[in-house]
Amino acid sequence: MTDGAPSNNEHQPDTDPRPAAVTFVTTEHFTLQGARSSTIAEATGRATMFLGTVSGGLVALGLIATAGGVGAASYAFGLILLPTVAFVGLVTFDRVLQSGVEDHGYTRRIARLRGYYFQYAPELEGYLLSVPAAERLRMQGLRGGAWQGFLTVAGMVAVVTAVLAGSTAGLLAAVVSGHSLVAALVAGVLVAVTALVWLMRYQRSAWERVSTARLFPDE
Repeated sequence: MTDGAPSNNEHQPDTDPRPAAVTFVTTEHFTLQGARSSTIAEATGRATMFLGTVSGGLVALGLIATAGGVGAASYAFGLILLPTVAFVGLVTFDRVLQSGVEDHGYTRRIARLRGYYFQYAPELEGYLLSVPAAERLRMQGLRGGAWQGFLTVAGMVAVVTAVLAGSTAGLLAAVVSGHSLVAALVAGVLVAVTALVWLMRYQRSAWERVSTARLFPDE
């Protein structure tokens, strides 16, 4: 469906729309714009809280290591702190992804309402942006593809969460192997890469489901 353009089964009306219909449509458009602002604000706020938690946790871990040296206490604190922060990152990732999907749904509904404007005021077509769905990313300056997933809020949270998971595995491997750097690096890298690949695939599958979903019968 073209962004802002009526679908094929719609026809040019011979009469102007009722004032009540215009009021309903414009009110719905305004409400959807407000809902989009709420989802964006929530995603930004959750990501900010998560990064603040990571920063505070790492500072606390550094203070523990400085005060008591790198020993049993710092290892125990790290093995409690890092998995906890990684879990916070996991739930943050899931929620900001939900917010992004919700925002996408609002965008599609707004595009549907724009079709109503073009239907009853075709003279506006030269002044309002109307492009095919396949061209929307290009018109917004977005490249698309696999790399675009890393540029989302969920993608950023996924990267930090994967690093935290890898750090946890590396620290645990170091303790179990008697402070072997090789074991810590191998375990950390493997877990971090595995977690990142899984999170990015999860995000991609979520967006693929959304892109193929039909919000309206004639889409």
